[in-house]
Amino acid sequence: MTITDRWVDLLDPTADVLSKHVPESIHARAMEQLLAPSTHDDEPRPKLEGHGDYIFGVLLVAVEVPDEDLVYYQELNVVLTRETLLTIRKTPPGGRPPYDPSPAQLSCRDHDSMGMVVYHLVDDIAERFLDLVDALTDEIEELEQGIDQWDSDRVRRRISDLRHDMLNIRRTLSPLRDAIRQVVDDRIDFEDDEVFTREVELNFAAVYDKLLRATDGIDLARDLVAGARDYHQAKVANDQNDVMKTLTVIASVLLLPTFIVGLYGQNFVNIPELHWHYGYAYGWGLIIVTTIGQLAFFRWKKWI
Repeated sequence: MTITDRWVDLLDPTADVLSKHVPESIHARAMEQLLAPSTHDDEPRPKLEGHGDYIFGVLLVAVEVPDEDLVYYQELNVVLTRETLLTIRKTPPGGRPPYDPSPAQLSCRDHDSMGMVVYHLVDDIAERFLDLVDALTDEIEELEQGIDQWDSDRVRRRISDLRHDMLNIRRTLSPLRDAIRQVVDDRIDFEDDEVFTREVELNFAAVYDKLLRATDGIDLARDLVAGARDYHQAKVANDQNDVMKTLTVIASVLLLPTFIVGLYGQNFVNIPELHWHYGYAYGWGLIIVTTIGQLAFFRWKKWI
């Protein structure tokens, strides 16, 4: 039998179509999950559950859309028996493209056991998470370059979106990693030991290592975003200090002219310069000289 004979892939199937391919012993909750539309982001969480003569799994793939600064999730349900693999793909909300299993299918060989077929599937998902980490790193580099160019609202919004996306990705990645670890540790309740042989478990261990690397990459990305946030906050504080410094210089420059005008504006008769012919020019000269003196001092101190 070829892989296409043993691997049945369905996209948003109806109950009638699905019932022709699932095992007769399938649990009602599993059937309900298989038929439920993908109307959520990072829920339900990934899992692999053994039910005697079949294994039921929920897998999620996080996909980034760089042009839209968006991360969405592709849901893939799995029903594995000794002879067949059934995958149910669900169209994400908003008409986004569903998961494409063709790369995993091309990696399979006709003589592979069903355990190896599932390995190729989860290995493709792990590779996509590694690609996602690389894409997020590029997004963070773009953010770091844009902090000095973008307005503060855009920077804050992008930092918030990245932190939210990475939190949800990690909430998806961690249970997926734990589900793969169940296979590595031979903790899946499955009556056929020939499906997950020692060779298959070793290959699943390689997938587990990739998911660990992806988790470490997400943690590093979160640290980079935190660093970008701290730099942005420091830049905002520094810009505010520059504004306050400018306002202080302006207030200081206006202080002496205000004092001079107030001094000679008093309603006293015996002011020495009151009846002086050059008194008005003297007042303007005093204001101009003191203002230039202050500006020269502030420039020398590099405050302006």
